[in-house]
Amino acid sequence: QVQLVESGGGLVQAGGSLRLSCAASGSMFSFNVMGWYRQAPGKQRELVSIIMGGGRTNYADSVKGRFTISRGDAENTVNLQMNSLKPEDTGVYYCKAIINGRDYWGQGTQVTVSS
Repeated sequence: QVQLVESGGGLVQAGGSLRLSCAASGSMFSFNVMGWYRQAPGKQRELVSIIMGGGRTNYADSVKGRFTISRGDAENTVNLQMNSLKPEDTGVYYCKAIINGRDYWGQGTQVTVSS
C-alpha cells in the first residue's frame, strides 16, 4: 500500500518562505511523476509543480521564479521550496505521485500566507 506523507505547511507572512516535503512509502518502484497541487477555498484544485522521474520539471505560471521543486535525498521524496509567498498562494497543498502507472494522493497540508 503506497502512502504519501506531507510536511512543512504553516502560516507565514507575505514575502516569506516555506518548504514542503513529500515522501512516498510502500512501493518498490521509483516514481514516474511526483509533485504538488493546491486548492484554495471555493476554487478547484490546480497544479503547482511536478517533477518527472528523469528530472524534468513543470510549474504553474503563477509560481514560476518563486517556487522550486526538487528530488529529496531519499527514494520517492520531493521537496517544494516556496519563496516570496503571496496571500494568493494560500490553500491546501496536496502531494501527488504516479508510481507504476497508478495515482496516489497525500492528505494535504495547509499553507496560509497573511498580508
